[in-house]
Amino acid sequence: MRLGMTILRVTVGGLFAGHGAQKLFGWFGGHGPEGTGGFFSQLGLHPGRHHALAAGAAEAGGGLLLATGFLTPLGALLTSSTMATAIRLVHGRRGVWNSDGGYEYNVVLMASAFAITAAGPGRLSLDALRGRERWGDGWALAELTGALAGSALAVEVGQRLARRARAQAQAPRAQNGRVDASAAEQVAPLAA
Repeated sequence: MRLGMTILRVTVGGLFAGHGAQKLFGWFGGHGPEGTGGFFSQLGLHPGRHHALAAGAAEAGGGLLLATGFLTPLGALLTSSTMATAIRLVHGRRGVWNSDGGYEYNVVLMASAFAITAAGPGRLSLDALRGRERWGDGWALAELTGALAGSALAVEVGQRLARRARAQAQAPRAQNGRVDASAAEQVAPLAA
């Protein structure tokens, strides 16, 4: 079991760390914070670059925590929250199967993070060196609940900020209590 858990942790955690590095630095064929931020803006997360950096940090940092077996529930929470957001905003509407762009792979990663937390990272981990070879089901349920709540909060805040930015961009500018006619003319085609 020691070797199996180590391979699972290092594989899942390492892939998450690489995925986060794509967002943060553009490594491994990624688009970096600007490209990823543009995509996130299209998803309704505002400001897109901020959300790209937060997601990249959660994936890279959480992945490293999982891979090393250090603060395992926190690593699982961080990585699972990004997967929950990906399911909600991108993959959920495409159905289950990955071949159709669905959420199959995201759920497998979340289940892996849950299992690693519930079973514990094993003897070959930094948590074990600190005297915590196992975390248990309670911690696994807590990390999953926290991940789902964190994802929902991030999406809601991002979408509210996006709506606010759109409203401000469309609102005519007022000067001394009067509407600026040129701003009103610019907004009129948008309202049609």
